[in-house]
Amino acid sequence: MFPHKENILLIKVEKFTDRIIKLAAYLKSKHVDNYIINQISRAGTSIGANLNEGVYAQSRADFVSKYSIALKEANETSYWLRKLYTGNYLTQKEFDSINNDCNEIIYILIAIVKKTKENGF
Repeated sequence: MFPHKENILLIKVEKFTDRIIKLAAYLKSKHVDNYIINQISRAGTSIGANLNEGVYAQSRADFVSKYSIALKEANETSYWLRKLYTGNYLTQKEFDSINNDCNEIIYILIAIVKKTKENGF
């Protein structure tokens, strides 16, 4: 299934990444501007890439850095989802579904970064 069976966050992010990739294909079929499609694709898939880099971080500081970048990318993804919704490219139901997943990832990342910093790095 997934290479990170024990890490619930990585599993959630992999599923979210799959949704972002499907969203990009859907947006192409709706003739959404390629700039927006590229932005949400880049930000949405970067979350998982940075988390995977953080798994093999060389230090606590490197871990915090990778997870902080993932958090920034998740926040940017949420921004683009809101723009797609306000631009009427996503229905309320579509937006709520994917944005709730994005927000859940954001909240988990905030907690991890905060706790790791509190434990000293």
